[in-house]
Amino acid sequence: MSDSQTAPTPRGGPDIGRLLLEGRAFFALIAIIITFSLLSPVYFSTSNFLTMSSHVAIFGLLSIGMLLVILTGGIDLSVGSTLGLAGVVAGFLMQGVSFEMFGITLYPPVWVVAVLTCALGAFVGLINGVLVAWFKVPAFVATLGMLYVARGVALLMTDGLTFNNLSGSEALGNTGFDWLGFNRLFGVPMGVLILAAVAIISMLVLARTPFGRWIYGTGGNARAAELSGVPVKRVQISVYVLSGVCAAIAGLVLSSQLTSAGPTAGTTYELTAIAAVVIGGAALTGGRGTVRGTLLGAFVIGFLSDGLVIIGVSSYWQTVFTGAVIVLAVLLNSIQYSGRKRRASPSTPSSSPHSNPANAKTNQRAGKPATSSP
Repeated sequence: MSDSQTAPTPRGGPDIGRLLLEGRAFFALIAIIITFSLLSPVYFSTSNFLTMSSHVAIFGLLSIGMLLVILTGGIDLSVGSTLGLAGVVAGFLMQGVSFEMFGITLYPPVWVVAVLTCALGAFVGLINGVLVAWFKVPAFVATLGMLYVARGVALLMTDGLTFNNLSGSEALGNTGFDWLGFNRLFGVPMGVLILAAVAIISMLVLARTPFGRWIYGTGGNARAAELSGVPVKRVQISVYVLSGVCAAIAGLVLSSQLTSAGPTAGTTYELTAIAAVVIGGAALTGGRGTVRGTLLGAFVIGFLSDGLVIIGVSSYWQTVFTGAVIVLAVLLNSIQYSGRKRRASPSTPSSSPHSNPANAKTNQRAGKPATSSP
């Protein structure tokens, strides 16, 4: 047997480097927990983990919506402002809606406030989606503009002030708004349970439905997906709508935790959401990413930030550490996906002239026989 016919030698064990690279978010989270547990005696406790998880719930909800957009090759810079606007609208409704013409003030129940707030988030996402899908405005520009519009509307509604005391009143029939922030079920904060529910639904949609396959297909190659019958424009609009709804839910949870709503809430949260998606292993070019990885990325950022606060690190250094983590995550993503391309390149059909019909026609025009593989 010649050397060219010799079978490749099987590896003796798993590729440790590849395992560490693909599971980097999980290993980073474990490293963060171990490090801060050694630095602070109060860090490693059930009560502290639940408290930190309730903080992570805000980032996690934003990150899941951001993931859906990024999977299609887009980006949504308006989620932080949508969160702030949603909280302001919820606070405005909880304070009562006055109709001076009729001399009455209506106090909607909490479930109506929640539904209207989510509808507002969907409307903001719809505007983003229509601009991107139908008018071909670059996603960065469209959502950046909506970032300023949503924040400006929130400031106009409040004159820069904050709606306080959003617990409601029994006499008015609108109590219960703070249950999202303070109530627990089986000892778990409601915000964490809401995050878990949204994450499970998103996982099932991406893995088990045609819509999930359309999302990945749109991000992988929008033109090819469209030729295959995928309604690309409808998919793009839908993911922006879902991102807006996730931001609105996060705004409700945050306002409930604070029992107040301010127009500046959620500032720079869009960057945190993008960071969580990237740390979780998603590709900013679209087509690659999972909900599980995104959740791990959100927990990495949340547990890191809270750990730095617990040990007394300056907020300025927290910003430095967060930025360094984002840069490192993008670098590792580049290494991971470039490695996949190198492994896949030797087996691509286009490397053989016999497998490409265009090459065969070119050979025939040049007087060369269209040979076939033996």
